[in-house]
Amino acid sequence: MSSQQTTQTMKPATAAKKLGVYLEATPAEFQEGVVSRAELNALQADPPEWLRELRRSGPHPRPVVAAKLGVSIAGLARGGVTEALTTEQIEALKADNPEWLQKERATQAEVRKEAARIKEKNAERAARSGDPL
Repeated sequence: MSSQQTTQTMKPATAAKKLGVYLEATPAEFQEGVVSRAELNALQADPPEWLRELRRSGPHPRPVVAAKLGVSIAGLARGGVTEALTTEQIEALKADNPEWLQKERATQAEVRKEAARIKEKNAERAARSGDPL
C-alpha cells in the first residue's frame, strides 16, 4: 500500500489572514479560489506586486491597523474604527492623535507592563523551585 499525499488547502479568508492582508482588497482570482500550503509559502517567500502594494498601502485588516496604532482590536472598536484603513488613514489618525487613541495606547501600555510583570514573577518562582518554565 502506498499512501497518497493530499494537498492541504485553505479558504481565501484564511490565506489572507495568514498573509496579513484585507481579503476584500485582494484580486478576484485570489478571493474565488482555494490556496494550497505551497502557494501560501510561495506568496510569503516571493510576494507578487499586488501583495507588496497591499502590505505597503492597505487597506489593512483590523489586527494590522491595531498593531500600527499600538492599540488592541477591542480598543479600535471602542474608538469607533470598525473598517479596514489604508496606511494614509492610519498616519492621519496618528497625526490627529484623538483622545480615544491616547487613552487606548495608555491602556495597551499598562497591559504590556502587567504581562511583563507576571512573566517575570513566574520566572522567579520557577527559578526558586528549580522547575523549568
